[in-house]
Amino acid sequence: MEEEVGKRFYPMVPVPHVPKINGEIPSLDEASMDHERLSDRLRLYELTENKVKGDGNCQFRALSDQLYQTPDHHEFVREQIISQLKSNREAYDGYVPMAYDEYLEKVSRNGEWGDHVTLQAAADKYGVKIFVMTSFKDTCYIEIQPKVQKSNKVVLLSFWAEVHYNSIFPQNGE
Repeated sequence: MEEEVGKRFYPMVPVPHVPKINGEIPSLDEASMDHERLSDRLRLYELTENKVKGDGNCQFRALSDQLYQTPDHHEFVREQIISQLKSNREAYDGYVPMAYDEYLEKVSRNGEWGDHVTLQAAADKYGVKIFVMTSFKDTCYIEIQPKVQKSNKVVLLSFWAEVHYNSIFPQNGE
């Protein structure tokens, strides 16, 4: 899978990943343009989305779909990520612009959006690379490296308009 992903994304250069919390929600026009941009990129790289429910748990549903072949384990995935954030506070608290305990309480809630901090914690917890195909104007994708890679598995997600994650797969099923 990693070689397949590498071939698809070559010669793109990922933007360096900096864990951060969510930014501003875009306008409807911006979101529409972003979705079109992301759809074009997915077609170009022969990737297809497995759309997950947009209920505030989409990042965790998309991660669950990639890790367990179903979005239904999103609560377990969230618990694992929160555990990672709690037990490795020093690795993440510098990226959170609020009291860390307040952040943990907030992101622990069902329906609370995941962010780039939770993505880094997911990569670290599961020991996998996470490639995020984005709708950003300036970059196609973000590559998130785990602190220690435990598996050659690559988690593929799409992220559009700063508001929704989906699980993505190669169209040919590889």
